[in-house]
Amino acid sequence: MLELSNEQISAWVGQFMLPLFRIAAMLMVMPIIGTQLVPTRVRLYLALAISVVLVPSLPPMPQIDALSLRSLLLILEQVLIGAMLGFILQLFFHLFAVAGQIIAMQMGLGFASMVDPTNGVSVPVLGQFMLMLVTLLFLAINGHLVALEILAESFVTLPYGQGLMVNHYWALAGKLGWVIGAGLLLTLPAVTALLVINLAFGVMTRAAPQLNIFSIGFPLTLALGLVIFWVSLSDFGNLFQALASDALQQLGEFALTR
Repeated sequence: MLELSNEQISAWVGQFMLPLFRIAAMLMVMPIIGTQLVPTRVRLYLALAISVVLVPSLPPMPQIDALSLRSLLLILEQVLIGAMLGFILQLFFHLFAVAGQIIAMQMGLGFASMVDPTNGVSVPVLGQFMLMLVTLLFLAINGHLVALEILAESFVTLPYGQGLMVNHYWALAGKLGWVIGAGLLLTLPAVTALLVINLAFGVMTRAAPQLNIFSIGFPLTLALGLVIFWVSLSDFGNLFQALASDALQQLGEFALTR
């Protein structure tokens, strides 16, 4: 019968279980893998496989008692670190989804909604289109591999027992400000063009009150909005590459925050 001593169990927990909790937390929260499209069991198996491959190359882990309060605190620390790394990637993806929703509302297409299979909520079609487009582009540039590389480096830059300090929360707040600025950058051209169109309809209504502007303006705004959205996609690849590089850089800087 196989018998394990307390020292062996503690070494196993320190060497394998702590990295597993950080990796699993990130995979549960991050986009693409952490969505409802991927079953929870598959995500756990993937986290287990990554841990088996990654653990031999990690620095020495602390020797802790598996049933002590310190081990529980270390597990909670790893879950928080992994969840915050995945949350930053979620902010980047939902940046484009919210931008598509704002444009859809401005052009009068907000009523055209569909169920988002990744989150299980109803969103405008343009927002879902932007989310699917960003997902394909993110996989095409191997962004998921870069995210896993940053996760592996975080075991060196954020070692066990260091804890999440105030700098990490300030860094996360900075990521929220970056998301707001990037969202304005995405929606500003289309929203500005649609605002000019609505102002033109307002002038037409003032000049000719007998004109039924609602029966004319709504389909025209919808058609012009689709044209503006189509024109804005011409430079979408370069804009996405710049924002994706910035987001991955922000993710790396968060992992380096001490």
